[in-house]
Amino acid sequence: MTPEQLQGDRWIACLHPADRQRTLEAWQTAIRTQTLYEVEYRMQQGRTGAYRWFLARGMPRKDNQGTILHWFGTCTDIEDRKQAEQQLKASEENWRVLAETLPQLVMVARPNNQNEYTNQRWRDYIGFTVEQTQSDRWAYLQFIHPDDREGARAHRQHAQDTGEMYEHEERLRNSQTGTYRWFLTRAMPVYDEAGQLVKWFGTCTDIDEQKRTEQRLKESEENWQTLAETVPQLVWRVQPDSWVDYVNQRACDYGQTTREQLLGHGWHYLLHPDDKERERVTLDHAFRTGIPYEVEFRLREGQTGCYRWFLTRGMPVCDETGQVIKWFGTCTDIEEQKRAEQQLKESEENLRVLAETVPQLVWTTRADNRLDYCNQRYCEYTHAAFEQLQGHGWRQFLHPEEAEGILALRHQTLETGEPFESECRLRNGQTGEYRWFLARGTPVRDETGQIVRWFGTNTDIEDQKRIEEALRQSQERIRALIDSNIIGIVSVEGEEEVLVEANEAFLHLTGYTQEDMRSKTLNRVKITPPEHASFFERAIQEVNARGQHTPLETEVICKDGSRLPVLVGSVIFQERPRQTISFVLDNSARKELEQRKDAFISMASHELKTPLTALKLQTALLHRQLAKQGIPASAPALSNMEGQINKVTRLVDELLDVSKIQAGRLEYLQETVNLDALLREITETMQQTSPSHRIVVRGIVETSLIGDRDRLGQVFINLISNAIKYSPDAKTVEMDLSASEDAVTIQVRDHGLGIPREQCDKIFDRFYRVTDPKQKAIHGLGMGLYIVAEIVKRHRGTITVDSEVGKGSTFTVTLPRKRDA
Repeated sequence: MTPEQLQGDRWIACLHPADRQRTLEAWQTAIRTQTLYEVEYRMQQGRTGAYRWFLARGMPRKDNQGTILHWFGTCTDIEDRKQAEQQLKASEENWRVLAETLPQLVMVARPNNQNEYTNQRWRDYIGFTVEQTQSDRWAYLQFIHPDDREGARAHRQHAQDTGEMYEHEERLRNSQTGTYRWFLTRAMPVYDEAGQLVKWFGTCTDIDEQKRTEQRLKESEENWQTLAETVPQLVWRVQPDSWVDYVNQRACDYGQTTREQLLGHGWHYLLHPDDKERERVTLDHAFRTGIPYEVEFRLREGQTGCYRWFLTRGMPVCDETGQVIKWFGTCTDIEEQKRAEQQLKESEENLRVLAETVPQLVWTTRADNRLDYCNQRYCEYTHAAFEQLQGHGWRQFLHPEEAEGILALRHQTLETGEPFESECRLRNGQTGEYRWFLARGTPVRDETGQIVRWFGTNTDIEDQKRIEEALRQSQERIRALIDSNIIGIVSVEGEEEVLVEANEAFLHLTGYTQEDMRSKTLNRVKITPPEHASFFERAIQEVNARGQHTPLETEVICKDGSRLPVLVGSVIFQERPRQTISFVLDNSARKELEQRKDAFISMASHELKTPLTALKLQTALLHRQLAKQGIPASAPALSNMEGQINKVTRLVDELLDVSKIQAGRLEYLQETVNLDALLREITETMQQTSPSHRIVVRGIVETSLIGDRDRLGQVFINLISNAIKYSPDAKTVEMDLSASEDAVTIQVRDHGLGIPREQCDKIFDRFYRVTDPKQKAIHGLGMGLYIVAEIVKRHRGTITVDSEVGKGSTFTVTLPRKRDA
């Protein structure tokens, strides 16, 4: 602004609005009283618009008569001083507020260690005022635990002598309770600008819980070390960078080595070579994500050099920020479990074969007579899906003459709760014909006596009905079957698995009585072998997860001490109180049945081989003789005959292969196999015999394998034949060849019926066939892929399948480029 713009009262406009009235009043007072004018105000800077503090002083100039002629004045910039004053004021206020709000005991002492200020928290805890501690600079020692006083005095004296800060842990007495708590006492010296000590600022922080925690941690560490050395597992501890810094003595004993050799990454030499990559991937993922992990691998026993399976579990330990600071883990020996799993897998394969031979239609209904389960044989007989049979859908297959009587009987049994049996005719859904069945149903009750389910079977008695003598014998067998029951049922209660109820079939099988059940002295542990405990533990886990468990083969210890092989399945009916129903089937004949079946297959295939060979020779001879005689009209018939003979021959060959595989006697040659030439030969031959499809081959492998050429050829002939057979509406079958440094890969792809994903893992099982109506119509016994998988396995290769229903299947065979002879 210009001087002209500031004349008169217009200079007031440059002042801060909050200071204008006060400044104007001070100016008017000075004029009126003709006294010195002094005032502080904020004035706006013209360029920036910012306000700064100024000290304005005005002095009147008078003439000899005392009349004011002029006023002379100055405006001094005091912005820095005002800010310093404000900061000092704020600092003092903040320090006081901070001292009173801190959770610590706060004190200020003079250079001679006499207190001049303590916060309220200090006074409340100690119970003394500042004045009470000023008379003696060591007066505060009386509040410290006697065991800590000498150390406290020494630390303070050293600090006073050197002028250095001090820190000390000590116990202070609570004036109200008389108890001592641990505190961390810190004091910091304050010097003036001349370097002279002017005061001490100090705090006492309560660390009693921390000290207790440290003690508990120390005891916990000692307990952990003791536990780690006593548990039956191999125990270890790992840093976040995967460095092992502890293993227990049991791990050293297992590896027959020292602890030092196992620390760091030294333990890796015990790992089985085939498991190292899986272990590395699992640990990398766990260490990267910080989540617990579990992995199975084999470790070499130092004394024997043998490898045993272990289940390794790792658990991270995190700090308060969530960062992993260490890992603790165990390695549990599961060698016996792995062997048992393999045996169980083989047993389940046998069980599936047995289940497919059961002649009954099996069903269950709810308490209101609505069907809620039936076996596959029931669906196949009625040619209906389960959804068409569930509820009351099964009634549509009853013969009209028996339907009313059957429904009346079922209504009566629902009211009385009594078991029933009746004879009725059921319609075959495919042929429309009716066959006689013996239907039997038994109720299952809960602990209140209420019926919760009905179990039943329909046994085909058509032949017995048609022949009187057969009918009489059949009735006797049925009566014997009824009297003996079909399946044992037992009710188990509580976590102790106490047997509280059993049907007559179970009692008959085991020799126990209803009195034994009512006494509630039997439980699952008492009537099953100890070595099968792990089977039942897994079954219980499965029941808890799914409400039922997969049937398992085990043994029941009968009342006379003998052991009976059984097949057991369980379902949970009630959680609280816990009640489980178990079904027990006599399984003693299974092994004998399997042995007889394998013996029959071996015998039949051998007995058929010789006449089939002779028949093929005779057919070939007849073909040549007819050709010489010029009788071409017989050629189609002979070709059909040869085709059928070839089918039977292949069936016999497959039966022989299955028999040899089961006996471990399938022989393999060791020869050099040109894989490209073999596949080219197979595809050319298959193309000639199967003109309905075009076989497309892409890629080459340019390698030779060491193996059995005929057996390898058998693999790809089977895969291509299946691709053609199961893609009747498609026109092409594709074969893709590729090779890597270590292996060759052959993929056979069709665009046919496809396989349900849930059955893909089963198609390589012996005698397994896909349960699909379209594929059921295609002939086969389920042996081909079983043989293929065994041949590939013996060549140290792998075979997998990827399939989608309606879009086709891709079989992938991977074989090593080199393998030992």
